[in-house]
Amino acid sequence: MPVAGLSACVRSTLAVGAALSALLLAPPAMAQAAVASPVATVAAPTGSGPGLWVVRDEDSTLYLFGTIHALKPETPWGTARVDKAFASADEYWFEIADLNDQSGVAPLIQAKGISPDRPLSGLLTAEEFADLDAVARTVGATAAQLDPLRPWLASLQLALASIQKAGYVAANGGDQVLHARAAATGKPIRGFETMPQQIGFIADMSEDAQLAMLRSGLKEFDQAGAVLDRMVSAWSAGDVEVLDALIGQEMKAESPELYATFFTRRNEDWADQIQVMLAGSGTAFISVGAGHLAGQDSVQQKLAERGIRAVRVVD
Repeated sequence: MPVAGLSACVRSTLAVGAALSALLLAPPAMAQAAVASPVATVAAPTGSGPGLWVVRDEDSTLYLFGTIHALKPETPWGTARVDKAFASADEYWFEIADLNDQSGVAPLIQAKGISPDRPLSGLLTAEEFADLDAVARTVGATAAQLDPLRPWLASLQLALASIQKAGYVAANGGDQVLHARAAATGKPIRGFETMPQQIGFIADMSEDAQLAMLRSGLKEFDQAGAVLDRMVSAWSAGDVEVLDALIGQEMKAESPELYATFFTRRNEDWADQIQVMLAGSGTAFISVGAGHLAGQDSVQQKLAERGIRAVRVVD
């Protein structure tokens, strides 16, 4: 069974991570971001656990760890090798340095996420708008409430709702847990991007790409839980090939523009920043979405193109 459509929405939602939990301008029933204390300890999974890589030179050690940005509370993924690498770091890098800093988000969404002059009812067919209403009602909203939103924002609101409906919680995401641990150490926390940048990536996609994502998402709203279960199972087992097939390859086939926006371009930029880090000294633990560390356009591959080798850490 194909898992296109909403799975592209789900993947893009998870790809930009914590930033999208800030999308609180939609109707309240569509934006009930789960709030919970980060998990202090995480149970060990069956098998080897999520992948961990290391980049080294004479005076630098940089660990690369991929996370899933929303998880069920009971998901096991802790490993001794990750704990050891994390404890050894002098500083911590995430996609966003401050997961709670939402400054600049509201103006950005107002400017790029709402357009009453181009309502969804004028961009979708009558049948598609009816489908939107049916899906919205399953989470306590209506198509009329979503009508002023740009297609990207409506798509992501539906994806966020489906993720939460499936029992996945942003506060339990790997980056949230590790960020809390990093903060407790008092060591520096840095980020590759800002929250407005992350939201801007998808907001600046072409309208055609946004509409394609929304239309596909409407068809597969109820499949989000199954898609996420498969992604998390592959991730927690350290199966990078399956993870790439589920996240990268399918997204690339569904929407090359979406894939380039969320993976290729960002991985290129992060590889540049990591190259600069490597020119310095010390130990850093880098945590980003797991999809960025899988496939032919992964951060490791982008580093290899720069003559930098990332080696997988094994017990």
